[in-house]
Amino acid sequence: MIKNLARRSAVLLLALTPLTVTTPALAAQPAAAAPAVAATVLPLADAVDQLPVAIEDRTGYTRDAFKHWNKGLNATDGCHTRNEVLLSEAIESPLVGERCKLTGGKWFSYYDGRTLTDTADVDIDHVVPLAESWDSGASAWTPARREAYANDQDAATSLVAVTDRVNQAKADRDPAEWMPPLPDVHCRYVGEWTATKLRWGLSADQAEADALKVYAEACETTVVHYTPAP
Repeated sequence: MIKNLARRSAVLLLALTPLTVTTPALAAQPAAAAPAVAATVLPLADAVDQLPVAIEDRTGYTRDAFKHWNKGLNATDGCHTRNEVLLSEAIESPLVGERCKLTGGKWFSYYDGRTLTDTADVDIDHVVPLAESWDSGASAWTPARREAYANDQDAATSLVAVTDRVNQAKADRDPAEWMPPLPDVHCRYVGEWTATKLRWGLSADQAEADALKVYAEACETTVVHYTPAP
């Protein structure tokens, strides 16, 4: 996994400046920003091989351990994470009223191929469910990191708008136990599942890892993109 680069202090160039005297103008220069971390890009089979295999443990899990939905990417727009995802994934934008009340709009649920026109029929799915993340590493995280995971909009694969009934059928099951109803999207789903686990440093249990490898053999052209979470 690519590690986040450490921030570096700016180096002040003092060439042609007497001794070590720094001028006020130079002293006011801001620190250089750290370079952006590039995404890792791997064929699905190689990405699956990167997942550590470990026994899952749900001891102590509660959904309340993952604060969501929070104020989202823009804390001043009045929209929590759920509504921000609805806005970003709409194929026909809804109207936004007071307190981010959404009316109208259309969404496409790739899990089952349905087009939805009522936000009440749309769930925002955690591609890797909260309980599954707990089982595979999140139990050791701080509350702040679990909140960041539950509201992760910085990766396109973490949260997805889908038909509520399909999401409820999925519950907290992994790809060894559940796959989207449309067979044509299985490669995409497994790629997004794997990308999310790699992004957050989560493990897979043996049955899950075996299932992912089977899908990877059939999804030869699927490519996984991920950037490690901060």
